[in-house]
Amino acid sequence: LRLLPRQRYLRAERAEVSALERKRNVLCCLITRILKVEKQLHIDNLVFRVIDACQKGELGPGLQFLSFCCHSVDVLSCVLHLLNQGYLRRQEERPHVLEY
Repeated sequence: LRLLPRQRYLRAERAEVSALERKRNVLCCLITRILKVEKQLHIDNLVFRVIDACQKGELGPGLQFLSFCCHSVDVLSCVLHLLNQGYLRRQEERPHVLEY
């Protein structure tokens, strides 16, 4: 009987999943923080502001050192997640405008 070494790709996969979850959490917090201040914002402007904040590393208290690449798809995915959770809503007469 011979024991096989632990498979390294499983640990790498877990690390990738953890990194993606952290990224999603940071983006969701950033979206919420921006909309709390603005109250309502066109979705295009929101995506631009989130991407800009990520590139400049302006993610909020305790996260200034963190700078990562995010794309519009990442931000839109988080917006849909927050809409489904009920944290954000769309205006009925202008569905491209989001409200907190």
